[in-house]
Amino acid sequence: MARFSVTERAVHHVTGLLMLICLVTAACLYVPDLSTLVGRRNIIKPIHVWAGFLLPVPVLLGVLSRAFRQDLRRLNRFGPQDTEWLRRRDRRAVLNGRGVIEVGKFNAGQKLNAAFVAGSILVMLATGAMLTFPDPWPDSWRGGATFVHDWLTLAIVVMTFGHLWYALRDQEALTGMLTGRVDRSWAARHHAGWLAAMDRSSENGVGHRGGSQTVLQGDAGVPRKRGPESP
Repeated sequence: MARFSVTERAVHHVTGLLMLICLVTAACLYVPDLSTLVGRRNIIKPIHVWAGFLLPVPVLLGVLSRAFRQDLRRLNRFGPQDTEWLRRRDRRAVLNGRGVIEVGKFNAGQKLNAAFVAGSILVMLATGAMLTFPDPWPDSWRGGATFVHDWLTLAIVVMTFGHLWYALRDQEALTGMLTGRVDRSWAARHHAGWLAAMDRSSENGVGHRGGSQTVLQGDAGVPRKRGPESP
């Protein structure tokens, strides 16, 4: 079954690639052993700067897609089932082939990760701009920007490794982001609320491009009707 559109996957992949370029080039610039080994600072630094300034671009272009905007709304909506998912130790438990918590398209962990990434991009862009163009800023501001930029980089490294670790543990989720499609049984185990909402919209004959109405699936699996919207 379809999970992510081409646009959504492209935004994810390009943003991830730019983030990795920023992290690798930062390591080559600021880790002494790597800096000595790689050299070519005059090449590495512009790559780091340009990759950093380009980080928001995929998301801004993705907003042109209706599917991407709908998923942004899902990620921005934190409901009771998300609190329950975070609170319970058996949050990933499965009973009779379905998750014990009716998780929507994104679980609470994915929502928090998306919020962290979005906030990090904005903060890194602002502090990076201050470090790249230092003249307008007083020394105290540049010092603060350096402190925030460096420590947030370490937090992003931890987040990135955690994200990759979880992704590599769940091959079906990884396949869903690569191909845009997942198996129904996987959806039932991990995102039962989303699967139920998709089934209801399919039965009602809405949610398709040719229909008169679009259904935006809520995180609790409750469809909400919306008026016609152009792609």
